Amino acid sequence: MTKKERVTFVINTLKEFYPTIPIPLDHKDPYTLLVAVLLSAQCTDVRVNQITPLLFAKADNPYDMVKMSVEEIKEIIRPCGLSPMKSKGIFGLSKMIIELHNGQVPQSFEALEAMPAVGHKTASVVMSQAFGVPAFPVDTHIHRLMYRWNLTNGKNVIQTEKDAKRIFPEKIWNDLHLQIIWYGREYSPARGWNLDKDIITKTIGRPTVLKEYYKKNAL
Repeated sequence: MTKKERVTFVINTLKEFYPTIPIPLDHKDPYTLLVAVLLSAQCTDVRVNQITPLLFAKADNPYDMVKMSVEEIKEIIRPCGLSPMKSKGIFGLSKMIIELHNGQVPQSFEALEAMPAVGHKTASVVMSQAFGVPAFPVDTHIHRLMYRWNLTNGKNVIQTEKDAKRIFPEKIWNDLHLQIIWYGREYSPARGWNLDKDIITKTIGRPTVLKEYYKKNAL
């Protein structure tokens, strides 16, 4: 297949697998999404969705969040890992939202990435899922699958994002990045990978990846 044919195959297959696309992180507004995405760093979405109700019961807006101490936030979010950094980030960004943005999550990459503990991926998720701005947040699943599908060189997530934005139509970025995440979790995981269930990689996968898979799984 040519690259154009591989891209078309990916888009059509994912559309067939995921005609409706659930949002992985539970939230009710841009602020709760921002906090949830921050908590998801090096933590599963399942765990985050277990912890955020406890946190949001006490503070689901920046004004209530800054009434809590960093230590109080840290104790609640401890199961998500990296709690010292994340608690300072949540408190700090809440304060910035109040002081600089009238209590509302800003709708720009620049303003979001200026906040503590908010990187480009977090900002991209918020811009995409909260505000509908075209973005292509690249997590470990997307990075892995784009390489397996021979659509990027796998050098780093920055390059993967550039390649994804270059080869996929902008109008489907917001849906497609979520479809790839769900597909990666269900059919093309890093561990326990069964190529027979992974129709996309089996059909268009990078030759060296397929060769290595068959070598490791040879009877």
